[in-house]
Amino acid sequence: MAELSNQLMAVTVLAYLAAMVCYAAEYAFGDKSHIGRAATRPARQLVGAGAPAIEVPADDLAEPPKRDGGVLLGRIGVGLNWLAFALHIGTVVTRGIAAGRMPWGNMYEFILDVTLVGSAVWLGVLTRKPAVRHLGLFVALTLVVLLGTAGLIAYTPAGPLVPALQSYWFFIHVTTIILSSGIFLVGAVPAAMFLIRSGHDQGKRSFPYTLGAKVPAAAILERLTFRMHAFAFPLFTFGALIAGPLWAEASWGRYWGWDPKEVWAFISWVVYACYLHARATPSIKRTTATWIALIGFATMLMNLFGVNLFFEGLHSYANAG
Repeated sequence: MAELSNQLMAVTVLAYLAAMVCYAAEYAFGDKSHIGRAATRPARQLVGAGAPAIEVPADDLAEPPKRDGGVLLGRIGVGLNWLAFALHIGTVVTRGIAAGRMPWGNMYEFILDVTLVGSAVWLGVLTRKPAVRHLGLFVALTLVVLLGTAGLIAYTPAGPLVPALQSYWFFIHVTTIILSSGIFLVGAVPAAMFLIRSGHDQGKRSFPYTLGAKVPAAAILERLTFRMHAFAFPLFTFGALIAGPLWAEASWGRYWGWDPKEVWAFISWVVYACYLHARATPSIKRTTATWIALIGFATMLMNLFGVNLFFEGLHSYANAG
């Protein structure tokens, strides 16, 4: 089972990569969207004798438009994304069977689970709002990078949990952190693209603002960013500030011990709280608030990679089986 999980992991990355290529092809060669084209079509007036002018979309008078090959590629990308998600589930399930436990006991497994949640959230958003499909390029890119990093620098053979993790709080604390982290992961993508689209709308044409030409409108991206963060923040609050200290007290006899993981989790919580406060303050620009959200995601990455790899502490389970 452990070997099957490793093989599924490799195929999963390839499937996400193939989806990313299709998303990129639609982004580069396809039109922005059928809805976008319909909104910008010029209208012609039909005037009858003694009758008021009637506006009719110009395309209704012209020949039917040719099929947009980019749309087809985008739909193929979505299909590959669903295939990658199914393979991703298989990777996590077989990993859990091989280890004989819930598969989130070390850094490698944590990344597998966070990216799985991120993929599920993205597919949910895409199902509900197909108009944001162009973001799939950047979501798939993020998943490929994180999964590739997990396989290259964080891989750990399947095995039993270390004694400190053998507690019912393991399921409660880690599950909520995984769920919130996966949602924050997806929320960071529209946040970054909002800043890029805003710059493009202001006339900036240097890289990366050129990427903003085909993504959804800035207002749509900003609202999606806020909704993702507003949903994830209470989960993260419970996992990091309630369940985490309770588990620490049960395991180590104290609620707080200035462990590097605890400190960076608190830093992330403060930054995300600042984002939500800034987002709710009318005098603060939406671009400023969004930058705070991205700083929050950077602290999450620091907590995931930097703390696990470069700091020693009670939470140092990067290579724990």
